[in-house]
Amino acid sequence: MGSSAKKRKDKKKDFQKPKLKVGKARAKPANFTDTSFRSRSIVLNQQSITTKAPTPAAQFSHHLSLLSSKSDQQRKESLSYLTGVIKEKPLSLPQPTSIIFPKALPLILDRSDGVRAQLLKLLLELPANQVEDQVEQIQLYVRGGLTHIAMQIRLSTADMLTWALGRCGDAMVSCAGGWVKTLKSLMLMQGWSLDSGRAALGWTKTQLGQTDFQKKVMAQGRLAMAAFLKAGLYNPATTSILIPTAWEFPLTHTSQHMIPKKSNPFGHLNLFGPSRDEDSGMYEDREDRQRIFHKLFEGPLSEGLREAKSEGGAMGRSAAEIGAIVKEGMKDFVE
Repeated sequence: MGSSAKKRKDKKKDFQKPKLKVGKARAKPANFTDTSFRSRSIVLNQQSITTKAPTPAAQFSHHLSLLSSKSDQQRKESLSYLTGVIKEKPLSLPQPTSIIFPKALPLILDRSDGVRAQLLKLLLELPANQVEDQVEQIQLYVRGGLTHIAMQIRLSTADMLTWALGRCGDAMVSCAGGWVKTLKSLMLMQGWSLDSGRAALGWTKTQLGQTDFQKKVMAQGRLAMAAFLKAGLYNPATTSILIPTAWEFPLTHTSQHMIPKKSNPFGHLNLFGPSRDEDSGMYEDREDRQRIFHKLFEGPLSEGLREAKSEGGAMGRSAAEIGAIVKEGMKDFVE
């Protein structure tokens, strides 16, 4: 009996409302934590206090490392800082281009439009003599951008290619894989197949459903293609060394005995690299580029241009410009 009475009493406790005494606070729960304390100091581990400011070279290297940041805004701000430093002293860079380009060129494929636009501003500030040695890296990322799935990246990459051709056009078309692989990427960007029977298949099937932005990308790609073909098929500008008439003998062919201006003058021999196929070969002579262009690209390109000219407007005019460049560049070609 006593046990059952105790149980009934315990059950009633759950339904009884406690009577609060006037002037007393409510009872605090059992898991209450007091947070009313205040700290008089903040302790940070591994503090570094120095009176010396970082050197410009250290700041430059720091912002180079931030180009791989996950934040779009951080990458853009770092590119802006680097652009300002290079603009102030273009001839005395804090870091060589062999360190700058591996960090900056991957941003050609960046998802942010602002980052790619800022990258182009940085590249425009670099002196031309600092760019030629990095053409193979430039070509690698340019080809990836021209065939990228995002049309915004294709558009900005066409601008990058135009910039590179303006700085070192001969090196861009004569480096390993620079001629054939880049032309294939440009053809693929326009939807032109290398098979003569299907040269304009992609163009004719998609031209009616193209938006204004898609047409803008195609037009910019054709401008880049025109500049690329002009750099590869036209006669290069030769600089003659002036030698007094009285000293022509025995100083004949003096330019052939001068120190080469290229960093790798015998790269076309491929003495230490892996074997190259037709696509990845180096075509340093204009005649070699004409030969491979006639073999692989002239027929399919002509069919694609014929279809593009029929559309008229700005697209047709750009196609006519490419046709004129090809005709001028191949007029002296002999099979």
